[in-house]
Amino acid sequence: MAKILIIDDEPSIVKLVSAYLQPEGYEVYTAADGIAGLKAARAYKPDLVVLDIMLPGIDGLELLSRLRRESDVYVILLTARTEETDKIVGLSVGADDYVTKPFSPRELVARIKAALRRLKSGAGSNEILAFKHVRIDPAARTVTVNSIPVELTAIEFDLLKTLAEHHGRVLTREQLIEHVWGSNYYGEMRVVDVHLGHIRQKLGDESLIATVRGVGYRFEDEVL
Repeated sequence: MAKILIIDDEPSIVKLVSAYLQPEGYEVYTAADGIAGLKAARAYKPDLVVLDIMLPGIDGLELLSRLRRESDVYVILLTARTEETDKIVGLSVGADDYVTKPFSPRELVARIKAALRRLKSGAGSNEILAFKHVRIDPAARTVTVNSIPVELTAIEFDLLKTLAEHHGRVLTREQLIEHVWGSNYYGEMRVVDVHLGHIRQKLGDESLIATVRGVGYRFEDEVL
């Protein structure tokens, strides 16, 4: 049974989301402020976190920043803000996805189910992808660059794996969204750019992932 942690200071939202999730068979935990949310994440080790940005104590972005130092749990941000920069900041701190308030509970549940299904089953083949510099082990969900381990979040790993599986081919944002987030994704396409920016930094060599202007992205490490 998957464990989901909802961190939000609005009781009505917590109650509503819980009411949609519990009949699906999920184990649901809740917290109403940042400090309690961080403690709950450490105690329950959830498979997915639904996190509001505007929280008392420490806000959602600070909580997420602290959480990312110790966990790669899948995080969906809830935000009442509509400015593009706020969404990008959340993704830059380490969120995997976001939903803007007011939101459809059905849409949120659909995204949660799609994310958990993908994390459980894994996308594509488990065959090791070995290149001149990068080695990706889908079964162990590990990545090394020149034999040095690289820590990626779940979404970052799936994005890199998808690009590597299509080595030498350009994948559009839409194709990457379909492969990684699934067909139920309704958010901004820019989410791809932000996460790929993180991946490039962590790989330490931006040339490994090429940007094809106006089209998409291509993985370019040499095949062994």
